[in-house]
Amino acid sequence: MIIALDGPAAAGKGTLARRLAEAFNLAYLDTGSLYRATGVATLRAGGDPAKESDAVKSAQTLDMSVFSPSDLRTEQAGVAASQVAAIPGVRAALLDFQRNFAKNPPGGAAGAILDGRDVGTVICPDAPVKIFVIANFDTRVARRVNELREKGENIIEARIRADMEARDARDSDRSVAPLKPAADAFKLDTSNLTADEAFAQAKAHVISKLKTLNESVPPRAAKPE
Repeated sequence: MIIALDGPAAAGKGTLARRLAEAFNLAYLDTGSLYRATGVATLRAGGDPAKESDAVKSAQTLDMSVFSPSDLRTEQAGVAASQVAAIPGVRAALLDFQRNFAKNPPGGAAGAILDGRDVGTVICPDAPVKIFVIANFDTRVARRVNELREKGENIIEARIRADMEARDARDSDRSVAPLKPAADAFKLDTSNLTADEAFAQAKAHVISKLKTLNESVPPRAAKPE
């Protein structure tokens, strides 16, 4: 069982993915963390996340064990992630890791759920369940501002808004794996939903989708005695 969950920054997909993983006993991978780590690694090495040679080198030698969750959740990490994610060589370097996670979920899980920007279109295009999470721009900005302030970061809303506009443009306009819903994705608008309401709708969709898929599989013939 594979669930592909995509959407723009601060749409609520991370929280939703973690809750679905727990509900259905799935291994969870935040694919964005790989790009965030690549961006942070590039910055730590004194490189430029927008420079192909610097970013690809970081992706090819990436060691996730050297990063704490707090290292990857800063606004600087998010901006760097969007920059490296626009580079084809970086995406190629991280592609196998993501696909292997989906096909061989760790920990004896019943399957995997991956959230990101191109899971349903590129990483796992054959995933039986695809969800594309959206929210209006002002709602996403407010969520990101609140998230960063709760972490104690001294941020300016106007800068967050500008950074998010630039990130949306990079994610949607890049030539490789642009942000867009798969043709068969369920679109979930969380603009006016609480986290519980979004989870309830997503869970209902997963259950309905799995039921439909199970009904489409012909029963096995009984073995002769």
